[in-house]
Amino acid sequence: MGETRTSGRAPALLPARDLAVAWLLMVALAALAWALTVAQARDMGVEPGTMGMAVPLFLALWLVMMIAMMFPSVAPVAVTWARGIARQSTGLVRAGRTTAFVSGYLVVWTAFGLVAYGLLALTGDLVQDHPGAGQWIGATAFALAGLQQLGPLKNVCLRHCRNPMSQLITYAGYRPRARDFRVGMHHGMYCLGCCWGLMIVLVPLGVMNVAAMAAVAGVIFLEKLWRHGPALSRVAGIAFLVLAVLCFVGPAQDWLLPGLTAPSAPMAPMDHMSAP
Repeated sequence: MGETRTSGRAPALLPARDLAVAWLLMVALAALAWALTVAQARDMGVEPGTMGMAVPLFLALWLVMMIAMMFPSVAPVAVTWARGIARQSTGLVRAGRTTAFVSGYLVVWTAFGLVAYGLLALTGDLVQDHPGAGQWIGATAFALAGLQQLGPLKNVCLRHCRNPMSQLITYAGYRPRARDFRVGMHHGMYCLGCCWGLMIVLVPLGVMNVAAMAAVAGVIFLEKLWRHGPALSRVAGIAFLVLAVLCFVGPAQDWLLPGLTAPSAPMAPMDHMSAP
């Protein structure tokens, strides 16, 4: 819209070696982020709310989590975009452009992190003041996730994430200034539209619940890259609706709502029961 386009000449492809390096770098960053996330989760545990974190610390941790969870599925798009970087460019220029793409992508998820922080702060306060509200909050989160998985916005965004080539080709004709950053943001917004429902289930399951994070990351990866991804998306949506109902079943609350269950107060010393 209103952009001045450059020549429509097709850009040269990156050498296979450079593409392999880009893949390995994305995987390495995701692996490092997982290691940091697991270590942090071990120290913090699973609790309601923001777990006492201020906004800057939470966003830093959230950014590491997004790198861990999203980079495996966004790597193909990043590498596809890298194919459009001219072979004649220096390695430093290519690295800078790829970094700009990834930065734009992460800016979108960091902004969503502010929304997540607000939700966690609100739900944490509600659970602290009204412990019985946890099952209602959890049921709402699972129901919203299920409806989002089955809704039209999910289909539109998932189609883009599974086949982004047409949009990337459109961006390739735009003037270079900040183009890579804008492309990353654009793809990040489609990715957010595709995955926000999956992310909000971490409110009841626990933001620092490593098993839940791994399961969500696995669904995201398969949705975008597996040939049966769209069918998996619908199955996950139905499953979330079932989990919304199970939030009101006593035994299920222990494993469905750890992120909405206030920790029990420590028992007071029983000195009065000791023998005189």
